[in-house]
Amino acid sequence: MARILADTTPLKNRHFRRLWWANIITVIGAQLTVVAVPAQIYAITGSSAYVGLTGVFGLVPLVVFGLWGGALADVFDRRRILLVTTLGLIATSVLFWVQSFAGWDDVWILLCVFAVQQAFFAVNQPTRTAVLPRILPHEDLPAANSLNMTVMQAGAIAGPLIGGALIPILGFSLLYLVDAVCLLATLWAVVGLPALAPELADGRRLQTPGLRSVIDGLGYLRGHPVLLMSFVVDLIAMIFGMPRALFPQMAHESFGGPSDGGFAFALLFIAIPLGAVVGGVLSGWVSRVHRQGRAVVICIVVWGLSIVVSGGLLFFAHGSALPILPLVVVALMVGGAADMASAAFRQTMLQSAATDDVRGRLQGVFIVIVAGGPRIADVAHGATAAVAGTAVTVAGGGLLVVVGTVLAALAVPAFWRYRASVRSGPDVA
Repeated sequence: MARILADTTPLKNRHFRRLWWANIITVIGAQLTVVAVPAQIYAITGSSAYVGLTGVFGLVPLVVFGLWGGALADVFDRRRILLVTTLGLIATSVLFWVQSFAGWDDVWILLCVFAVQQAFFAVNQPTRTAVLPRILPHEDLPAANSLNMTVMQAGAIAGPLIGGALIPILGFSLLYLVDAVCLLATLWAVVGLPALAPELADGRRLQTPGLRSVIDGLGYLRGHPVLLMSFVVDLIAMIFGMPRALFPQMAHESFGGPSDGGFAFALLFIAIPLGAVVGGVLSGWVSRVHRQGRAVVICIVVWGLSIVVSGGLLFFAHGSALPILPLVVVALMVGGAADMASAAFRQTMLQSAATDDVRGRLQGVFIVIVAGGPRIADVAHGATAAVAGTAVTVAGGGLLVVVGTVLAALAVPAFWRYRASVRSGPDVA
């Protein structure tokens, strides 16, 4: 069982252990806010158009400060950055609580606070991830990334379920206050970290964290095609293969659910993160994989095939004796598990193959792609489904994932051949 279940070796490291346990607490709190903000906006305005503005107010600071935050992490002490951004996240959660408790009911105040919160998050996340290679042996990074992603995906399931159930009972203000209190756990974990100033590679000079620094970080990828391809294949997987924008239509047209949600929609919505959680729990094998480039390609092909199967099943949704909805959910869960493994390997490649003085900027790019890819997919899938229907769109998108990933691997054979290099222990005790 130890070879099957998640590898918990990284938890023996006290710094990672404190961060991981704190993350379990704060992820739930953060997801409560993720649910409460759009729900409060709709309660104030009664308009889905205003709710949709959270996408703009969230994505813009995430892109801008994700890239700039990575540059900051490559110049300043990363522990100090984590302290400042964690305090900023606590402050914005308190502001959410204040505006709700005071009954201001101003949607623009709510959106502005949300944008500031996303800016702090965008700086915090690349820094947090860039810290891991400094506190853990490189052979523990795949397991550590799997553990972190399992917590994130579990929070993405539990948070909305808990938040949706508690809003009518507790109200918005108390949920925001819970988020602020939960963040104290992360503050406690960050305070216990050692100083983590970036280590400059030979011949590199300390840069001012401005636009030039960001551009230089992107330029680093040109000389490292393996790292560049880790981003390319992720974009292929997400843009062509993420059908979440079609879940309401699929639930309504293929499975007879109501147009505003329902049981079928809920199952489709949680299938991918649920599969990722199951994949994380059963991720004991990831630490034993050294051909990480090959593993990423195989995992993304499995993701693409699972989407092909999901779309193909929609053709038989009407009049079939087979339980189509459960089969689609299972197929999406398989895809979620494959995507979790792919993300763990890609994250590990960025952490171990890049030098420490660019890790922050590369993690900033990672955050932007993770956030931006699915949003591009929402637009592309929605437009295509309006013309071709959901079954063709989903199945065709999955097929494009498989073809695109194989072509990418053939175009850059070094990515397929990439093997993890095992180095000595962590840089700090």
